[in-house]
Amino acid sequence: MSIIITDTTLRDGSHSVRHQFSKENIASLVSGMDKAGVSIIEVGHGDGLAGSTCNYGFAKESDTDMIQAAVQTAQNARIAVLLLPGIGTVPDLQKAWDAGARVVRIATHVTEADISHEHIEAARKMGFFTIGFLMMAHRAQPEKVLEEARKMESYGAQVVYATDSAGALLPDGVRQRVGLLKEKLSIPVGFHSHNNLGLAIGNSLAAIEAGATYIDGSLGGLGAGAGNTATEMLTAVLERANIPTGIDLFGIMDTATQVLQPIISSLGVTLPKTQDAMMLGYAGVYSSFMLHARRAAERFGVDYRKIIITAGERSAVGGQEDWLYRIAREIAESK
Repeated sequence: MSIIITDTTLRDGSHSVRHQFSKENIASLVSGMDKAGVSIIEVGHGDGLAGSTCNYGFAKESDTDMIQAAVQTAQNARIAVLLLPGIGTVPDLQKAWDAGARVVRIATHVTEADISHEHIEAARKMGFFTIGFLMMAHRAQPEKVLEEARKMESYGAQVVYATDSAGALLPDGVRQRVGLLKEKLSIPVGFHSHNNLGLAIGNSLAAIEAGATYIDGSLGGLGAGAGNTATEMLTAVLERANIPTGIDLFGIMDTATQVLQPIISSLGVTLPKTQDAMMLGYAGVYSSFMLHARRAAERFGVDYRKIIITAGERSAVGGQEDWLYRIAREIAESK
């Protein structure tokens, strides 16, 4: 089983930067994610098509300009947009198609799938890969989530998401909802998590265990509230679990640190420094190794992550920090 990760940095993550991503920012981030192998990249105002208003905050760029900046940059990834009926309209959807978007997520409150009928049907007729997005999934029991998901399926949705918009679900609640959708629907199931209770990764794993094959992430965990599942961390976890995603771990990490971090710093936002800790856990080595690995990497001109991973593969333990310099030299000599 492979997992399709949709990255939402440039849409849900837009909330974190007051919707101020520029066309240049979008192009840079799409380029990095595309090269790393992300297959679906969502862009736009945090509240979706036509969300740039006094109610939700004005975006720096128009919907069309954001979509075109992404489409013109991506070589392989499909560009996605979000539409909330009542904010976005069918004509807005047509404009997004004309600008080059090819995936749309039609989002409603978990008990209001009825209002997505017109938009899902219109999206399918235009040619969009069309996804139903049931928000605030914790507000309804699993049976009700299924009832609403069946409506979206009947309208023509090709995937339906259970969306933990408030980051309120616990893993058992995720399994119950996603598992029932997987059992009863004839289309794939997705899951979108927020980290308000520190469970974004755990809930994403629970969703996968229950049968979800579409999972959302965001670089650095950027997003509304406490943020989303960090794409780079999700990639690392799934790689450890031998679940293919098609994403290059180092490539997506570099996009988060070398591309996103400078952009959001310039916009007055700071990402938590979780990448080093993630690599230690990924490789399963002692926490004190990081300082020495970075020093050895600088001395021998190699990637510190390769040192950490090799140390893990060789079952290095605390007290063997000097081994990292030998590993670094071996890596340098093998180039």
